[in-house]
Amino acid sequence: MRKRIITPTSETIRSREEGWLEVERVAIVEITSEDKDFPVESVFSSGGTRGWRATESGAQRIRLVFDRPQRLKRITLVFEEEESDRTQEFVLRWSADGSSFREIVRQQWNFSPPDTTREVEEYHLDLKGVTLLELAIVPSINDGTARASLRSMRLA
Repeated sequence: MRKRIITPTSETIRSREEGWLEVERVAIVEITSEDKDFPVESVFSSGGTRGWRATESGAQRIRLVFDRPQRLKRITLVFEEEESDRTQEFVLRWSADGSSFREIVRQQWNFSPPDTTREVEEYHLDLKGVTLLELAIVPSINDGTARASLRSMRLA
């Protein structure tokens, strides 16, 4: 699925409340799969949404292809798992030219409901000229039946 919205004027690119980038206005979102009840748009909104979830098990990708090169200073990711124990791995990487990538972080997290159900990651950085940002998720490094999900992704 590809989505495109016309680029707005520079005054409307950042959310007034928190300085978050309005991703839906400045990028095309590419995803490997999407549960119709958990659309990818919801990870970029500030409301009480349920986030994105893949329709298929196994590794998944969410890519942001920016209309214009962006400067990113902060990235926040929130993952939640309330049903099953699993060890998830994700990789966040970026590109200035759309073909060569630089890894920001590669990390594993152990979900163990009901005690450990939420992972919140915040990265402070200074990336200039970002044309593509990619989040690759392996929902369970031990079992291929888990579905990837993401509660929230914010960029500033």
